[in-house]
Amino acid sequence: MDQMGWLAWLIVGAIAGWLASMVMKTNRQQGLLIDIVVGIVGAFIGGFLFNQFGTSGVTGFNIWSIFVAFTGAVVLLALIRLFSGRRLLSR
Repeated sequence: MDQMGWLAWLIVGAIAGWLASMVMKTNRQQGLLIDIVVGIVGAFIGGFLFNQFGTSGVTGFNIWSIFVAFTGAVVLLALIRLFSGRRLLSR
């Protein structure tokens, strides 16, 4: 969190989580708080994956970081769907 402040992490997480929920069709089942959590966890997953391929992960408050977090969030939601065997975050 040294390059980005906590507010930037929340904003990037919210945008990435929301976009991932739209792509994975879980938007109706999750609210803003879940979007933020999915986006932040996705940023860590995406950063790890992108670093494995030799590219940078989250680099600050920019489009690339949102893309990395979005990619990781999609992976996270897909893994949850795969291992839960049902729709995500059902109420």
